[in-house]
Amino acid sequence: MQFIPTFKIGVWNAWIFSVIFLLLPFIIMLFNKETYSRGGNPPGMCSREKAISYIATILIYAASLYTIFLPFKLGKAWFYMGLVIFLLALFILITALINFMTTPNDEPVTKGIYHYSRHPLYFSNFLFLIAIGIATASWVILLVAIILFILMQIDTGAEERFCKERYGDAYKEYINRTPKWIGIPKL
Repeated sequence: MQFIPTFKIGVWNAWIFSVIFLLLPFIIMLFNKETYSRGGNPPGMCSREKAISYIATILIYAASLYTIFLPFKLGKAWFYMGLVIFLLALFILITALINFMTTPNDEPVTKGIYHYSRHPLYFSNFLFLIAIGIATASWVILLVAIILFILMQIDTGAEERFCKERYGDAYKEYINRTPKWIGIPKL
């Protein structure tokens, strides 16, 4: 990794990952418009939580814009490691969206990938940035991924409060048996 990142526009830049990752949820949700009503920030967020949510969203989009100028390290181990992580993030994203869309609105989403993590969509965003950071050998993107993960710790709290109110005991039982993040076991 270089201290000063490479900065050039090119066809084989990380924008390819960004376009796939940012547009895919919108394309999938076009087939299930009811899902739109379940998305967005949960009601009851305090101003601090809303600010953190907006900062996290701005970070994701700013990092995605930055990928236009980040060339992949093609032919190097960095690229292939990043590609594998990107494919994992894409798998988690698609699976979570399908699980989300096929669960009735009056039930918490607990099936599929949600059986292993309470927040697979957030986690896929984190992995997406890690994948780009590795595939392009960019410490800037890796730093953004770490900052985003810290912000997600706060952002998920508001969502879980909302779900406890909306789904009651069913969601409380789900929290007790399901870890927050994939790969981090529940204590």
